[in-house]
Amino acid sequence: MTYILAFDAGTGSIRAVLFDREGNQIGVSQKEWHHSSDERYPGSMDFNFQDNWNLTVQCVKEVLKKTNVHPKDIAAVSATSMREGLVLYDAAGNEIWACANVDARASEEVLTLKSLERELEHSIYKRSGQTFALGALPRLLWLKNHMPDIYEKAACMTMINDWILYKLSGTLQVDPSNGCTTGIFDLSKRSWHPAIADVCGIRTDLFPKVNEAGLKIGTVTSAASELTGLLCGTPVISGGGDAQMASVGVGAVKDKQTVVSGGSFWQQEINVTEPIVDKHGRIRVNCHAVPNLWQLEAIAFFPGLVMRWFRDAFCDSEKAEALAAGRDAYEILEEKAKDVPAGANGIVPIFSDIMNYSSWRHAAPSFLNLSLDPQKTGKREIFKSLQENAALITLGNLKMIEEETGYFPDEVVFAGGASKGKLWSQTLADVLGVQVRVPAVKEAAALGTALFAGIGAGIYQDVDHAVRIAVKWDRVHQPDLENHQKYQCIYKNWRTLYEEQLKLADSGLTTHMWKAPGL
Repeated sequence: MTYILAFDAGTGSIRAVLFDREGNQIGVSQKEWHHSSDERYPGSMDFNFQDNWNLTVQCVKEVLKKTNVHPKDIAAVSATSMREGLVLYDAAGNEIWACANVDARASEEVLTLKSLERELEHSIYKRSGQTFALGALPRLLWLKNHMPDIYEKAACMTMINDWILYKLSGTLQVDPSNGCTTGIFDLSKRSWHPAIADVCGIRTDLFPKVNEAGLKIGTVTSAASELTGLLCGTPVISGGGDAQMASVGVGAVKDKQTVVSGGSFWQQEINVTEPIVDKHGRIRVNCHAVPNLWQLEAIAFFPGLVMRWFRDAFCDSEKAEALAAGRDAYEILEEKAKDVPAGANGIVPIFSDIMNYSSWRHAAPSFLNLSLDPQKTGKREIFKSLQENAALITLGNLKMIEEETGYFPDEVVFAGGASKGKLWSQTLADVLGVQVRVPAVKEAAALGTALFAGIGAGIYQDVDHAVRIAVKWDRVHQPDLENHQKYQCIYKNWRTLYEEQLKLADSGLTTHMWKAPGL
């Protein structure tokens, strides 16, 4: 039997997921990790590469033990990760600094970059599809200003998925779908554009080779083999960013296909055949993991993390019930919320805004319009309102993309952890007013990564062949058009209320849930 191992390094956890050739998930091991803030630097989010590598090793050992799969039967390994997270190395290849994806310490550096030239950020956006909000440029400038020893010692920079592959193979490189999120890429050429770094006063000698996903970059070294239990010589294949790999994992490898990935963040991805940029700079543009495709992307901040906060803060009884029954607490919460009407009796959650890449900020987390009637406002209603809120943000983001392309999808693929929820999937269909298709494998980013690993190992001829074999469907949700009409009004009301709440945060009366550096 032939197997493929994929690593998925998300914002909240690292997973090692084992698949067979047909795309069936054989086993998974997951370890939560946490990114600490350095109290000296507000907004910082450090990535602890030493501890996190230990967790990664534990995941490999655990999934091999759980599945009883012999390492010799693993044909290839690859990795995906949260985008934007960076790892820097010295000349000897040792990690010397790393940050996670929403590190926001570089506010002053963003202001500095914007002051260099009025149109600099927009000029960079037109070429790279990225703004300063999450890119590498301000972070590297911050290092130059605050940690000059590390900045001068740095010899190479990779993304976090590439770091995992480096730890396994000893090869430093990046792929286009994650590398482009640095903002130092030429989108059309799918490679580094050092002149962007140069104009920002950043070194231009930190950029490793770029390999498209699915290319063999090396093999598992003897040192990595000894640590993980993987067989020395196992092929290591280039991977990609999590949202792009999730798109592949649900078969979205053609023009105009649309994917909503529901995890800690929710990403909305629409495939395009050329890198179109938004004239207002609101929409992110990335290289797809599939060559000759790009993606228009909008992001909802923290829906998965907000739901986890709600579960852990208010749902002890459901967690205890789930533990006793061997079930998921979210499944129990969905059962209790299934008869809550559309609109959750008027509750309006305020968390993530729709995307505005050039001025990205979110109002203070809150709930509006609560009733003191416990039959109208309780745990189940608030739970339903949070599910609705994630779907409303998705609607707003897709409508924004429609403004630029003239295209609104007639079908959406819903993947990621949130798609496990049947109520959440139906709510998404009702809010968007289109069919929602849910794949059988919910670890879509890991599956997409495994498919490219299989291509690199010669298991599949190409991505189309891999998708035909491996992508299967769990269920399809048709929209309730009566509910859809209600949600059209609810959406307009939410947008009006959100704008008012954002004004309060902008004025300093409340605290933004998150805002980009320099705002």
